[in-house]
Amino acid sequence: MKQVLENIESQFEMFQILDENGKIVNKDDMPDLSDDELKEIMRRMVYTRILDQRSTALNRQGRLGFYAPTAGQEASQLGSQFALEKEDFILPGYRDVPQLIWQGLPLYQAFLFSKGHFHGNQYPDELRALSPQIIIGAQYVQTAGVALGIKKRGNKNVAITYTGDGGTSQGDFYEGINFAGAYKAPAIFVVQNNRFAISVPVEKQTNAKTLAQKAVAAGIEGIQVDGMDVLAVYAATKFARERAVNGEGPTLIETLTYRFGPHTLSGDDPTRYRTEDMDNEWEKKDPIVRFRTYLESKKLWSEEDENNAIEQAKEDIKKAIKQAEEQPKQKVTDLIANMYEELPTHLQEQNEIYKEKESK
Repeated sequence: MKQVLENIESQFEMFQILDENGKIVNKDDMPDLSDDELKEIMRRMVYTRILDQRSTALNRQGRLGFYAPTAGQEASQLGSQFALEKEDFILPGYRDVPQLIWQGLPLYQAFLFSKGHFHGNQYPDELRALSPQIIIGAQYVQTAGVALGIKKRGNKNVAITYTGDGGTSQGDFYEGINFAGAYKAPAIFVVQNNRFAISVPVEKQTNAKTLAQKAVAAGIEGIQVDGMDVLAVYAATKFARERAVNGEGPTLIETLTYRFGPHTLSGDDPTRYRTEDMDNEWEKKDPIVRFRTYLESKKLWSEEDENNAIEQAKEDIKKAIKQAEEQPKQKVTDLIANMYEELPTHLQEQNEIYKEKESK
C-alpha cells in the first residue's frame, strides 16, 4: 500500500509554463493567446494589485470593512477567470472578489460588500455568480449543485469555485467533489494553496503530499499548477473547462501560490507564523514580475503600459468608493425586509417599531 500511495503521489508534478525568470519552459502547452489577450491579462494583474493596495489603505482609514488581501495570488485568480466564458457561474470564497469584478461585478458593489451593505450582494442580472462565501468550504457543495443544474439544462457552461488549502480539511470539500464526480457535473474546483490556513501550515492540514491528489478518491481529474504562473493557470483552467463542457466531468486544480499580506485585515499578523526568509523566497516568484519580464521580452509591455494600468485603477477606485459612500445607509428595516419574502408576526412587530425610530 505504501508503494501504491507513492506511485499516486509521484504522478502529481507541478505544471508550469513560465519559470521564475519569465522564461518559457513548456512550449508544448503554451496557450493559444493573442498578443492583445496577453496584454489584457497583464493589465488586469497590475490593476488588481493596485486595487489590493488601495483597499488595504481604505480599510485602515475606516472606509471599508472586512477585507482579505489578494497580492501574490493574481495569477491564480485572474488566470483562471480569464479562461471562463461570460455565462459560466462563479462561486467564490471571501478572497475571490477580483474574479467577480473581472466577470462583471461593478467595483462600487465590491466595496459595498466589504462594508456589509446589502446592495453589495444585489448582483446585475447578467452576472452569473453568488456572493463570496464566508463559511470555509461551503461553496464546494453549492458548486456541485449549480454544476448539476447546468448539466440538466443542457447548457455548455461550467461552475467554478475556489477555496484555500485549509478548505480541503472541511467535509464540504469532499462532499462537493464526490457529488460532482458521481454525476459528471461540469464543475471546476480550484484550491489556492497559499500554504497557510490563517496561521496553520499546509503540512499540518494533511499528510497528503499534494492537495491535487485528493481528486483520486473522488474519481475525478486532478492537477497541481504553479499558481504564480498565470499562463499555466489559464491553460489548466481552459483544459478543465473543455473537459467539463464535453461531458467528461469535474477537475480539481491545486494552484501553488502565496499571499504576500495577512490572511485578512481583521487582526491577523503573518510575522507570527511566517519567516522573513519564506516571504523573501516567494516574493522572488511574484506573478506580476514574472509575467512582465516575459511580455517585455516579446516587446508587448512597456513602462507606459504599466503606468496607464495603474492610473486607470486609481481613477476607477476613486470613483467607485465615492459611489459606494453615496449609497443610502443601511437601516434595520432593510435588514428585516431582505430576510423574508413574507415577514413572520414577531418581525412584523419589530419592523413597525424600527420604522417609527428611523422616521425621527
